[in-house]
Amino acid sequence: MLTFAEELILLLHDEDGAPLPIQEDALACALAGAVLMDLAFAYRIDTDLQALVVIDQTPTGNPALDRTLAKVATRPEAADMLYLVMSSDRAVYARKVVQRLTRDDQVLTASEHFEDDSALPLPAQMFRFGAELAADKTDDFFYSLLSLHPVNKKNGPGTDLEQQGLQFVADNPGENFYGEEELGGERYFAAVYPDVAVAEACVNCHKDSPRTDVEVGDVMGGVVIRIPMD
Repeated sequence: MLTFAEELILLLHDEDGAPLPIQEDALACALAGAVLMDLAFAYRIDTDLQALVVIDQTPTGNPALDRTLAKVATRPEAADMLYLVMSSDRAVYARKVVQRLTRDDQVLTASEHFEDDSALPLPAQMFRFGAELAADKTDDFFYSLLSLHPVNKKNGPGTDLEQQGLQFVADNPGENFYGEEELGGERYFAAVYPDVAVAEACVNCHKDSPRTDVEVGDVMGGVVIRIPMD
């Protein structure tokens, strides 16, 4: 039985086997859509208007489909691993450094103006410093910390996907949001993960945000990770 992609290739030839004239970019889009349709009918992926999700990574046995499946499956897994490292580092700094030194031992404070105040950087600042350093070293991924109720308005959602993702992780504790978007003419896989208040120090930092009822364990915002698709 022919795949959608194979049937499309046959349809793009005349009865003598000569290829029909078609623009290269149109052909590429048509073939990509056909391959994704094949993967969907093979119950390997699921899609909607916002996202493409791998539901089964088992190879289909078709080399062309399996190469595409492997590429599609890699992006969520890579983003998940990056988030695991980021969230672990963030939790350690919040609990073992800021919480211990500012609230438990009370030997230092944490301040947005930490250099002038001889204080610790806020956890959100430490996260941003890491994101900026990583962006200086690689174009393979980008990440940021955003919120629907940011202390700093610059850290609010700036795209429709960010808005949807932040709302999703707020409404669905423990779940992640995956999607795709185009920025500056480049296509990105994007993932939004919950940013959870892991210590009282987190709550204290957010007491001046538009949302004043944050408690330990609450979702304060989201970590947004983008991976270029080209």
